[in-house]
Amino acid sequence: MRKQILFIALLFLPLCAAWGQEEQYSSSSYNDENRYESSSSRRESKKSSSPVFTGFSGGMMIHAGYMFSDSPDKLFSNTGLGSEDYRKNLPKDGAAIGLGGALRIHLLDHIHLGAEGHVSTMPLMKTGSSIRTAWGGALCDYYFHVGKIRPMLGMTVGGGSMRRLYVPDNAAVVVPSGGDSTFYNASFTRTPFFLMDPYVGMEIGLSSHVALIIRIDYMLAFGRSTSDLVKGLAEDVKWSNFMTPSGPRLYVGLMFGKMKK
Repeated sequence: MRKQILFIALLFLPLCAAWGQEEQYSSSSYNDENRYESSSSRRESKKSSSPVFTGFSGGMMIHAGYMFSDSPDKLFSNTGLGSEDYRKNLPKDGAAIGLGGALRIHLLDHIHLGAEGHVSTMPLMKTGSSIRTAWGGALCDYYFHVGKIRPMLGMTVGGGSMRRLYVPDNAAVVVPSGGDSTFYNASFTRTPFFLMDPYVGMEIGLSSHVALIIRIDYMLAFGRSTSDLVKGLAEDVKWSNFMTPSGPRLYVGLMFGKMKK
């Protein structure tokens, strides 16, 4: 990058010198105040002509966090998960891990505008149960420069889908009717949602083409006040609770592209 800047400076140095010589001859009839005003207007014109598009980047991130959700007892209308006491004791919180990526353009050297997508899995009970969330959306954030570090504050707006699978310890039960058929006490739901995902973080420039990104977010799922997707519920369930788990996630990854070191 420094070599490119030096090359451009050497390229324009003769032109600047020639322009200055021409300016000296053409301004011989003007006083010092007029020459100062002319120089000032040129500087203002140079500032106003700064480029809008200042780079682009894209890359992958891994994430991990601790998620919170509503009780599964409220989310399933069947009794396949066992007794009421058993359903109330089913886990609703836990650690989640996942992978995703983002593509961005850089505007005015202070704004990222682009899109991202991620998949996050929260395993439960060591029985194959899990809550898997896939989501994506448009992102926008503001960043500034502190040496090689670029702190940023932004938000992603979009949507996704959640798959919630609960398999109890005694999932397979033989029907005591003399037959050899088997039924399974498991419950599964798959539902869409909308989201707002605020985040804070920073990028550390490793070179003019690579940066380490670290950020923390907290997904906010939203939708209708009650869910019509599950019938026969004794009480209404808020979509915000039905669509979670939500909680803080820590993202670490690498971004590649054209950016400042």
